[in-house]
Amino acid sequence: MILVTGATGHLGGLAIEFLLKKVPANQIAALARTPEKAADLAAKGVEIRQGDYHDYASLVAAFRGVDKLLLVSSSDFNDRAGQQINAINAAKEAGVKHIVYTSVAANKNVSSQSVKLITDSHLATDAHLKASGVAYTLLNNTLYADVLPMFVGEKVAETGVFFPAGNGRVAYATRENMAEAAANVLAGTGHENKEYDITGLEALSYGDVAALLSEIFGKTISYTDAPLEVYVDVLKGAGVPDVFVEMLSGFATAIKKDELDVVSSDLENLLGKKPTTVADYLRGVYGAK
Repeated sequence: MILVTGATGHLGGLAIEFLLKKVPANQIAALARTPEKAADLAAKGVEIRQGDYHDYASLVAAFRGVDKLLLVSSSDFNDRAGQQINAINAAKEAGVKHIVYTSVAANKNVSSQSVKLITDSHLATDAHLKASGVAYTLLNNTLYADVLPMFVGEKVAETGVFFPAGNGRVAYATRENMAEAAANVLAGTGHENKEYDITGLEALSYGDVAALLSEIFGKTISYTDAPLEVYVDVLKGAGVPDVFVEMLSGFATAIKKDELDVVSSDLENLLGKKPTTVADYLRGVYGAK
């Protein structure tokens, strides 16, 4: 039995869709805090198990009889590492044989991480999983290409790209490609105690992103490397919640300092094909506009 956590979220849900193409539905289970929200998966024959990262007993019960677990990192930033460690401990108690965890691709040569809200929880979870004695696979995911529209703004065609990321680069990959790679690991063999950097094949700066958007829109889209404090003021003036202001500005700083500049062929190898390029992703988003 393969169980996927975060099944009602984007990544977990997509991973299950890819798994359904590889293994029978009765060999797949999905963890959901609110099982009613997973009704679409239940209709496809997936077993829905109730569980909450904060509720250890519910996790142990949900993980019984599971051989492989896809532990999708929590989207709840209230003691995120604690929740994930809770899940690892519960999986071990329940007898899970192999845990696949969605971690982060960060430049190990950079000592100061600018998105500590994100990276610290991943690093703590990675260390605990490796020390748990359970077979593991770390899928170190780069930034989703899917976040680019949020980072460049809704009115990018009119205002250009306004983002304080300097000339820093990221090898973005799509959430869909990441989910398919995770499904391939879960349905495959030989991935125990391995670590993969899940990235695109080319790292791009926001100047590069602006150039791609210029081609798509058929006009020059400028890139302004905004001063960080001005960017933060703009976000706050637009009513963006503080936690998201911290996250967006933190990611911008991390990109500027090349903390997320990791390029690997692991995703291509796991997919058995070239990952979707940022150019193709952006054409899919903006091409018809």
